[in-house]
Amino acid sequence: MGWLSKLRFWESKPDETVNTERLVEAAGANIADDTSGWTKLSSDNNRDLGPVKRQRMQKVSAFLWQSNLIANRLIELPVAYLLAEGVKLTNAEPDYQAVLDKFWKDPINDMDNKLEKKVRELALFGEQFYPAFVNEMTGHVRLSYLDPARVQDVIFDPDNPEQPIGVITHRDQKGRYQRYRIIINGPEDVFTQRTQAIRAQFTDGDLFYFNINAFCNKGRGHGDLTAQADYLDLYDEFLFGEGERAQALRAFVWDVTLTGADQAEVDRRAEQITPPGPNSVNVHNDREKWQAQSPTLNSGDTEVIGKLFKNHILAGATMSPHWFADGSDVNRANGESMGEPTLKILTLRQQKIKNMLITMATYALRQYEIANGSGEPELNGNVYWSNVEFPELTAKDTSRFAAAMGQVAGSLVILLNEGLMTEETALKIIASISGQLGVAFDAADELKAAKKVFDDKKKEQAKRDTFPGIKTDDIEQDAA
Repeated sequence: MGWLSKLRFWESKPDETVNTERLVEAAGANIADDTSGWTKLSSDNNRDLGPVKRQRMQKVSAFLWQSNLIANRLIELPVAYLLAEGVKLTNAEPDYQAVLDKFWKDPINDMDNKLEKKVRELALFGEQFYPAFVNEMTGHVRLSYLDPARVQDVIFDPDNPEQPIGVITHRDQKGRYQRYRIIINGPEDVFTQRTQAIRAQFTDGDLFYFNINAFCNKGRGHGDLTAQADYLDLYDEFLFGEGERAQALRAFVWDVTLTGADQAEVDRRAEQITPPGPNSVNVHNDREKWQAQSPTLNSGDTEVIGKLFKNHILAGATMSPHWFADGSDVNRANGESMGEPTLKILTLRQQKIKNMLITMATYALRQYEIANGSGEPELNGNVYWSNVEFPELTAKDTSRFAAAMGQVAGSLVILLNEGLMTEETALKIIASISGQLGVAFDAADELKAAKKVFDDKKKEQAKRDTFPGIKTDDIEQDAA
C-alpha cells in the first residue's frame, strides 16, 4: 500500500471515527486525436504532482517526520549540519550592514530562531512562501508565513515557464482567497508587457517563493522524503512486526503428559491442574511429565532484511549507514570516504539556503534604497554584494593538508629556481591546498599583494640601513 493511500490518521479529526476509505482522483480517460494516427510520447509535459497528490505528499512528510525515527533524522541531521553554530548575514558597506542587522533581528522576523524551522519545512514540503511587508517610510521589511498547504497554485510566466510570477491560495470557508505577486529583485520591466499585465492582477501583496527538487518547466518543489515515503513506512511496519514476534517468542505453555491415562482421566486431571506460579513447587508422580513449550519462529533473516530496507532508504537520501548506527566494516579511512558524497549534498543544500537569504537581503536593501529616495538600485550595484556566513559542515583533519603543503611548497621552490614554473602557477597550487584548510584566496591577487608588501619591506629596510647625516654619494666615494 503506497503513501498515496495511507495516513488514515491525517484524514480524520480527533473526535471522528478514522476513515479507512482510499482517496482517489476522479475517474477519466484521455482521448487522442484519431486524425493523426499516433500521439507523441513527449506531448504531455506536466511532470508535477496533481493537487490531491501534492496535499498527500505534504501530509505524509509531516507525519513521517513526527512518527518515523529514520525519517526524522533524515531531515534533522542536515538541518543540524547547516545551522548548528548559527548563520550570519553580512555586507561590506556599514550602512547596508545596519539594514541587514535590523531585518535579521526584527522581533517579528527573528531569524535566529525561525531560520531553523524555515529550513526544516523547506526539506519536508519542498517549497516555502514568505509574504513580505514593507514600511514605505523607512523601507524596513518584515516577513510572514504562508503554509504550503494553503497554496492552490503557483502561476508561471507564459513567456518563460521557468519563472514563477504569482501564487493563488485555496478559498477559505467564506469563499475568500488571496493572489500574491512573487518577488523578483529587479524592476517590473524585466518582464514582457503581457506578463506585467498578469502580475498586476495579483493585488494581495508580495511574497518570496523558494523551492527544491523542482523541474525547470513550471516546476513546484517536492519534499526530500517524497521518494522514500513508502520504504520508510514499510521499514517501520517491519520493525513493529519484529517487535510482535519478539513478544510471541517470550510466550510459553505447559505441556503435561499423563502416561497410560485414558480420556476420562485426562479430562479429570485437566480440571484439577493450575499453572504453577514463579518460584513455586510442582509435585507429581512418574506417570506425569511437565514441559514448558515456546513457539519456534524462524528469525535468521531478520537482520539481513532490516539492513536491506535501511540501506535502501539511506542510499536514496545519500546518507552513510555509519551515520545511522551501522558501524559494521567501517573504520576511520573508509568512513571519511563514505561521508564525502553526503557532505557534497549538504554543501549543495547550504548553497541553496545561502541564495535564499541573499535574495531576502537584497530585497531588504532595495526597499531601503527606494524609501530613501535613491530609486531602484542598479543590477550590478553594491546593494547586491551581501554574503552569508555558515558554520563549517565538518571538522577537517588539517594535519594531512598541512603536511602536504610543506612537501608541495618545497617542490615548488625547486621548480621556481630552475625556471620551470611561474610564480602565479605555483601560488595556485598552494591555494588549492589552502582551500582545504579553510583559507581561500585568488592566486593572482595574492601574488600582486605579496610583491607589494615585499617591495615595501625592502624600502623600509634600506631606510634603516642608511646612516643619518651621511649622504649616499659620500659612502660610495669613500668606498672607491
